[in-house]
Amino acid sequence: MNILLIGSGGREHALAWALSNSPLLTKLFAAPGNAGIAEIAELISVDVADHEAVISFCQTNAVDFVVVGPEAPLVAGLVDDLTAAGIKAFGPSKAAAQLEGSKSFTKAICDAANIPTAKYGHFKTADDAKAYVEAHGAPIVVKADGLAAGKGVVVAMTKEEALAAVDACFEGSFGAAGAEVVLEEFLEGEETSFFVLVDGENFLPLATAQDHKRAYDGDKGPNTGGMGAYSPAPVMDEAIVSRTIDEIIKPTVDEMAKRGTPFKGVLFAGLMITDEGPNLIEYNTRFGDPECQVLMMRLKDDLLTLLLASADGTLDKVDARWHDDVAMTVVLAAKGYPGSYENGTQIKGIEKAADGPDVAIFHAGTKQVDGQLLANGGRVLNVTAHGTTVQEARDKAYAAVEKIDWPEGFCRTDIGWRALQS
Repeated sequence: MNILLIGSGGREHALAWALSNSPLLTKLFAAPGNAGIAEIAELISVDVADHEAVISFCQTNAVDFVVVGPEAPLVAGLVDDLTAAGIKAFGPSKAAAQLEGSKSFTKAICDAANIPTAKYGHFKTADDAKAYVEAHGAPIVVKADGLAAGKGVVVAMTKEEALAAVDACFEGSFGAAGAEVVLEEFLEGEETSFFVLVDGENFLPLATAQDHKRAYDGDKGPNTGGMGAYSPAPVMDEAIVSRTIDEIIKPTVDEMAKRGTPFKGVLFAGLMITDEGPNLIEYNTRFGDPECQVLMMRLKDDLLTLLLASADGTLDKVDARWHDDVAMTVVLAAKGYPGSYENGTQIKGIEKAADGPDVAIFHAGTKQVDGQLLANGGRVLNVTAHGTTVQEARDKAYAAVEKIDWPEGFCRTDIGWRALQS
């Protein structure tokens, strides 16, 4: 099969790495890709926002299947347009991708299906949102309603922080994503992630993971797209997984089908495990980044077969097996991220760092220029390792980090701390 992979991040490099091992694969293309993906796929310069150009490329190059990595093309309806052109694609329709594209849409699904989630309010003006803050106080969670690249959430511990966050949303800090705001009750507990593949009717549970969203050690600093992750998540024992499936996943899949917008693709449930059990924080309609990197390290079965089953409606005919090992990834980011940072700095030592069967380095913001590997984004590399325990995986990952020569980069030094305390 000829496959086109859409995206350029660490998630897409991990997907490309897994897809490249499939016996079904003939040729792998990627748009736009990155320096790491270029080692296992042919990079193409098609503008993924130009759906007609993507369709034309697929038709010209006999592409059998398109795997859409990031959320923006899904919310923009790329899968719909590919499907209409007779090209098979992995991912939800534009209507179903609202589960990520609109937090208020997801809250409405929760209301309709009695899914446990935080109490909330949805607001279209700053004055109304501020009145809600004044009435409910803090701590409170302020969320831009639309897509904000993982950065549109503020956990406000004081009323003043909440009011400032509301102003930031409506004043354009998150662009169009902040045109509407969702305010949520602050939930006490442990945050974790659960992934399932869905084919519109059937769903296949995948695995659990936990990431570190804050920029600095000790879970301090601003929220980011993710500074590291590990799988499995110790907090997700069999009982919690079972409850998550019964109380959150199945009702969501059923409600989406009932509305005439069946969900296909990967459903990524961000959860808060409270004393009462799992609560849904949010849905993403694609693999997490950096969670995808640790999931791909643990997956035993052929990823391409699983993704095809989601697109074809045959998930009830396949299964997913996982290595018992723990996988961990440490994100190397450009100094200054998630604020302003410098692009174009040189990175050395990648080959030495990845020398070993238990370590893989997934590129995110990188490019090759005149034979040199250069940083080309905020989150730049994902140093990923697996081991029989959390500590072993952690030691291997940080040992690999030490071999990378990039003075302009930084990473957290405490990835996995919560799992080590479990």
